[in-house]
Amino acid sequence: MKPSITVSAVSFSLVAAILLQHLSAAEPLTLSNHGQRSTWFGENSEAAFDLYRWLHQHPEVSLYETETAAKLAEQWSAVGLTVTTEVGGTGLVGLLKNGDGPVVMLRTDLDALPVEEATGLDYASKNPGVMHACGHDIHMTTVTTVARYLATHLDQWSGTLMLIGQPAEERGLGAVAMLKDGLLKRFPRPDYGLAVHVDGSVPTGSVVIAGGAVGASADSVDITVKGRGGHGSAPHTTIDPVVQAADLIMSLQTIVSREVKPTNAAVVTVGSIVGGTKHNIISDQCKLQLTVRSHSEEVRQQLIDAICRRAKGIAIAYGAPEPVVIESEGVPALANDEALADRLGSLFRRLLGADHVQAKERSMGFEDFSQFGNAGIPITMFGVGSVSQERLDQYRKQGGIPSLHSATYYPDAEDTLRTAFQMLTAAALDLFENDPLADRANP
Repeated sequence: MKPSITVSAVSFSLVAAILLQHLSAAEPLTLSNHGQRSTWFGENSEAAFDLYRWLHQHPEVSLYETETAAKLAEQWSAVGLTVTTEVGGTGLVGLLKNGDGPVVMLRTDLDALPVEEATGLDYASKNPGVMHACGHDIHMTTVTTVARYLATHLDQWSGTLMLIGQPAEERGLGAVAMLKDGLLKRFPRPDYGLAVHVDGSVPTGSVVIAGGAVGASADSVDITVKGRGGHGSAPHTTIDPVVQAADLIMSLQTIVSREVKPTNAAVVTVGSIVGGTKHNIISDQCKLQLTVRSHSEEVRQQLIDAICRRAKGIAIAYGAPEPVVIESEGVPALANDEALADRLGSLFRRLLGADHVQAKERSMGFEDFSQFGNAGIPITMFGVGSVSQERLDQYRKQGGIPSLHSATYYPDAEDTLRTAFQMLTAAALDLFENDPLADRANP
């Protein structure tokens, strides 16, 4: 019996070895190297934090991100990317070709906000009245760290890495400026576009992702209501533009409630009204500033048309000159590619666990990353939790969580960067390793 036992043991060992080899081969490199990437980040985290702290201390507002762009150009060049600056203003593009394969674009925004920082951090902004209050410093650090990893692990992927440093996201001007400057003609056309954004209401260690419309379109509308000025004691001799504007403001509030289908989200907000100079003077004009949001082009146009119609109609009712209505800084709704978002959501759940991957709710905020999707690139932006659960609990007890754009918002940088790096690197490697567009083209 002993020989048969020996043969069985040898046979079992051989089968086990073959099975183990098969399973290892079947497991995507993206998953099998997760622990190795975590170790690498731990070993290189200080460089990431140094960059983050520098960026947080040197914020620059939209269209003036010169030092920021120069810093990223220096960082990207140092790891071997070919960098082109001044694309669409202060924008920059970094390329790293590593054999055949898809072009994967990682985009980060560059600009900060005109906010006086009140976080009390020891690395707070050194530029008075300017602050990274929307996490763009985290985004820049994440993309740069991912590039550093990919540049030093060329054996793990094949294709072309494309980094986009985009200016003026906060004004909705940067993406379209880079596209108009020939981004898709001067450089390889991306097969995929990825971006990460901090979420101040989600705990660190978690991400949020969804396909389809996740962000709103945004249009700025300026209305100059016209009248006929005169003395405040003789309103009957005038056409009062302030009263006319007040009537218009109330009328605008019923566009969403009475013209837009209730199942379609929409916002019409009058953020500013300026008219008159003195107590007893009726002015010639009154100016309104509006922000208009929706999730579809159909509703977007419906809102603009209704605003123009009501502004003109109320002017007629008052016997006033026709108002001037100017639409500007328009940004289309952000729509994640359904298949790409589903694919990445599944990947993130395998890496983080289902409890740490949430479905992203639709937002009425805008994000001009949408412009790249409108240009025909399959895109997905996912959110990364940026505040520890302990801090979130404390904020709730104190009455509320500081939102993005708040002077008191700040991320727990180390944990936020770790998760953002891990997920964005995994997403890029997955696309390099298993090009899903190739599957769509060859079902």
